[in-house]
Amino acid sequence: MNKSMRNRALTATALALAVSTVLTACGGEDTSDSSSSDAKSQETAGATPAATVEDPLVATFDGGLYVLDKDSLEVTGTIDLPGFNRVSPAGDEDHVVVSTDSGFRVLNAAAQTLTDIRYDGAKPGHVVRHAGKTVLFTDGTGEVNVFEPADLGAGKKPEGRTYTSAEAHHGVAIELSDGRLLSTLGNEEKRTGALVLDEDDKEIARNEDCPGVHGEAAAQGEAVAVGCEDGVLIYKDGKFTKVDAPDDYGRIGNQSGSEESPVLLGDYKTDPDAELERPTRVSLIDTRTAKLRLVELGTSYSFRSLARGPHGEALVLGTDGAIHVVDPDKGTVEKKIPAVGKWQEPLDWQQPRPTLFVRDHTAYVSEPGKKALHAIDLESGEKTKSVTLPQGTNELTGTVAGH
Repeated sequence: MNKSMRNRALTATALALAVSTVLTACGGEDTSDSSSSDAKSQETAGATPAATVEDPLVATFDGGLYVLDKDSLEVTGTIDLPGFNRVSPAGDEDHVVVSTDSGFRVLNAAAQTLTDIRYDGAKPGHVVRHAGKTVLFTDGTGEVNVFEPADLGAGKKPEGRTYTSAEAHHGVAIELSDGRLLSTLGNEEKRTGALVLDEDDKEIARNEDCPGVHGEAAAQGEAVAVGCEDGVLIYKDGKFTKVDAPDDYGRIGNQSGSEESPVLLGDYKTDPDAELERPTRVSLIDTRTAKLRLVELGTSYSFRSLARGPHGEALVLGTDGAIHVVDPDKGTVEKKIPAVGKWQEPLDWQQPRPTLFVRDHTAYVSEPGKKALHAIDLESGEKTKSVTLPQGTNELTGTVAGH
């Protein structure tokens, strides 16, 4: 379908869909229940349907979602949604996955409307895109749902694979290109590692040497890692390999991978008793050698600070206000790109803080304290656009295809 035909189809979709939904809280770095009730809300829309937006961005604010133009950064649509909302790319050029207190919902961001596609279940958690598939993990039930994001355009729930963990837990799953499914192991009390199922859901590998397993990332060559409280666990070429942290407690709970690099980027925390540790080092995990290297940034960061650039470069948004560009092979900070003012990570993980989202050669950085959003060219380091939004935003994402 060419661009003009696709745009006409999306506009027709926007005309056809009326929106009524509930969006409240879901899992985060550590999943917690929302205090919001199951209150209903309706999209703030007039009689005229919203226009189609190409490659939109989506940002959350207290009580709703903004759909934003990628170039002007102007708000093109507002969806009124009470409660704490989370957003992730769905895996195509039109849709974004929105988490609610009762499950995942799918937003047609291009048409600026919520669809009827939903995956019900308490505590929706991680959304993972890999090898043309999108995988949802529902913490409250342990259910894993896999679908092809290309099928979302039909406007109905795609047919796809479903797997249920032995016990519900704050987990994550990823499907590989040959149909193998890696999914974490654990329960509400503790998380221990991961298993791998073949395309018929027969277990073919397992490793439980990963206490506190959290998060995942895929590197070049389809090496997949999950984080542990003492390093990372890599699954590659049909087997697990444990990479130990240099400290007894060296938690790598958030990771970012790139198809352009065999090296994964992770956070790194060493204080198990901290109410909130503000680390200044990040980890680089080479999936070829199973070696881990720590890089000192000289500034702290948060779990929304990690991203990868178009060439596989590791990007970290520091509390000093700069994007630190790290060479993943050398383990050195190559440059610092000014992005926002200095900030401090709040104690509550649900509270707004500057957030980094990268698409192609552009880094989008929110600055909630100033109600600002910035676009930065990663090659030149130039800030190409800055706008002031009606409200300060929390999470930031966009449509991303081709993963």
